[in-house]
Amino acid sequence: MTDSSVNPPRSWLGIALVGGSALAWSYGGAIQRFIGVEDGWTIVFWRCLFAGLFLLTFMLVRDRIDGTIRLFRAMGWPGFFIAVGFALVSTFFVLAVTMTPVANVVLFMASIPLFAALLARVVLGEPITPVTWGAIVAVILGVGIMVSASIGEGGSILGLTLAAAIPAIFACMTVLTRRYPGIRMTPAACGGSFIASAIAASQAGAFAVGGHDLVLLFCFGALNLGLGMALYVTGARMIPSALAALIGTAEMILAPVWMVIFHNEVPSGRTILGGALVMAALFTYLISHARQASRPVPTSAA
Repeated sequence: MTDSSVNPPRSWLGIALVGGSALAWSYGGAIQRFIGVEDGWTIVFWRCLFAGLFLLTFMLVRDRIDGTIRLFRAMGWPGFFIAVGFALVSTFFVLAVTMTPVANVVLFMASIPLFAALLARVVLGEPITPVTWGAIVAVILGVGIMVSASIGEGGSILGLTLAAAIPAIFACMTVLTRRYPGIRMTPAACGGSFIASAIAASQAGAFAVGGHDLVLLFCFGALNLGLGMALYVTGARMIPSALAALIGTAEMILAPVWMVIFHNEVPSGRTILGGALVMAALFTYLISHARQASRPVPTSAA
């Protein structure tokens, strides 16, 4: 990863690209609400098909045919499991949004770094600081408040379960990439999109959609999921990972805003309270992590 102090223009480009990815990912729920297709599996099929084709085209342009083939071959079993995780997350997001408010889904996703820190402690033995423990407790409390609000309003238990599974799966993917740092996310995301589309094809009641919905599904897949991934994997290499994670929180902030603006889907008071607690915990954790990463590593005298 390039040090931002060495090449400031490249660092600013990385910030812009990661910020663009957060913006692209943030309007996914708003797009889905405009789609008139009632079958969630049909939406998953078309969205992930368009996302997979977009990412495949992106790799062919960037790496050409030989380079793209090498990327897929280099994935190995760890990359395959990352692809499966991406397929599950992509599917669960669409299905959860059909059953529960978008704010609940994206605020659950805000806890991904903390789930990853907890799982890394169990699997990899990575230490957890007191600040991280406090953030984990705050996230659990915030999620509890959001869940109680949704259940009280007649929310879907299945939708909440799918939303809660997203950060758990992402945490597993994060730990796997730490264990195998050579995994490239673009071919894994591309493969995962095609896996999700294939699974959805076996479950969908029908594939035919109107022209208007097909355009929305293209935007949902290519310009939301695919473009967001392409921007992130390109920009994240240019800036420190902690900064990329901080910028990525814009997705969780913007997503409920788009829902209010375009669909008048206003989160309940308890959802806002729980979500604010989750976001405060996430910011505290990421800022603490960024400060630790910026400290010079002590060297012993030879």
